[in-house]
Amino acid sequence: MRYRAETGDLQAFLAVARELSFTRAAALVGMSQSALSHKIRAMEERLGVRLLERTTRSVAPTEAGLRLMSRIGPRIDEIEAELEALSEFRDRPAGYIRISAGEHSLRTVLWPKIDPFVARYPDIKVEVDVENGLIDIVERGFDAGVRLGEQIAKDMIATRIGPDWRMAIVAAPGYFATRKRPKTPDDLTGHNCINLRLATYGGFYAWEFEKAGRRLNVRVEGQLAFNGSTAMLAAALSGHGLACIPEEMATEHLKSGALVQVLKEWMPTFEGYHLYYPSRQHSAAFQLFVDAVRYRR
Repeated sequence: MRYRAETGDLQAFLAVARELSFTRAAALVGMSQSALSHKIRAMEERLGVRLLERTTRSVAPTEAGLRLMSRIGPRIDEIEAELEALSEFRDRPAGYIRISAGEHSLRTVLWPKIDPFVARYPDIKVEVDVENGLIDIVERGFDAGVRLGEQIAKDMIATRIGPDWRMAIVAAPGYFATRKRPKTPDDLTGHNCINLRLATYGGFYAWEFEKAGRRLNVRVEGQLAFNGSTAMLAAALSGHGLACIPEEMATEHLKSGALVQVLKEWMPTFEGYHLYYPSRQHSAAFQLFVDAVRYRR
């Protein structure tokens, strides 16, 4: 007898294949890790095909799993979107929205708008996955993601959710007790700079500068490196060197004198954060969310 896969089995498989983790996938589908693993193994046995390669440290789709993922993924997403769209026939909007955003964008522009949104629409659930790297939101099953305007692929719909912003290079006053303040980006070679590890590319962020039409990127050296701006700020406040962080993070510390800023005239302006998502039919709940987070000057 031919095996007929249940939608729940396919959703479970997609969650593991997209997350590359039974732990994260189990949280998404609302079951224990052991129950999820058992469900996938039972599905593989009924199909007679291994869909996932498992080791003690990782999980990844096999060739057969990749094929199944590419074929059924978009269809399952469409089914779920249609089911969520039925919420518009209810008295109150309802649905589930899953967003990928970085730490900075969540704190500065997204959360201040999600806060009143979920209070206004108690039947709409919003999940935000904090990830500082650039990911494929379609492959990972997100409804939308947040990036700077210049980073968004051309095949995505983008809605601006925040103003333009700049980075700031800062250090504690005591750091300059025995060092001269840099006057040009070239002077950074003689300084202890706090590096930022980029999640997407694995390397360190090259500090970006622009002045009088001249653009340049400088790779800095230093004793410390982190993968987030919050830790970099703490290190700078402790006097461990120069940090290049979003300007708004440093504002109150600059006002109090806990930090000083250098090379301000060299810092370029970046296009603000945008919510981006694929051009497919979306639920009424998602449309309400887009309108709620939209940037209004």
